[in-house]
Amino acid sequence: MFRELVRKNKQLSDDECRALLREEPRGVLSVIGDDGYPYGMPMNHWYCEADGKLYFHGGKSGHKIDALRRCEKASFCVYDSGVREEGDWALTIRSVIVFGRITLIDDPERVIEISRQLSYKFTQDEDYIDREIRAFGEKTLCLALTPEHICGKRVKEK
Repeated sequence: MFRELVRKNKQLSDDECRALLREEPRGVLSVIGDDGYPYGMPMNHWYCEADGKLYFHGGKSGHKIDALRRCEKASFCVYDSGVREEGDWALTIRSVIVFGRITLIDDPERVIEISRQLSYKFTQDEDYIDREIRAFGEKTLCLALTPEHICGKRVKEK
């Protein structure tokens, strides 16, 4: 069902893919938007190694939520900032694309847990995290992306 990489020598291992999902703070979530147009948006995420899912949070309404209510299929692309070999202008960039289906999570306790884990990617300040959750927790909806296919590759820009 999912395509294989043509250039196998560029493919990242499963461990490299998981590391990129765990370490990078954000990527682009793409859904099937209005009138069948792709709708991609930058999102921060939390990759939960215990269940292999990616989690996101946001508002309870809008283009993204409308699209997901129509079709739960999505893709999420994460890429690093790249590395440059000494004396070379081109970057080597690693990226991972996750294809899967998204479920909406509105259980208040689960939303708080996911929001807290997402926050830890950016800060360990518990007071700040608690204030944000108190202020916005009731207005937050979380998304769980269950992977059906994960593929990563390493590409040099030139």
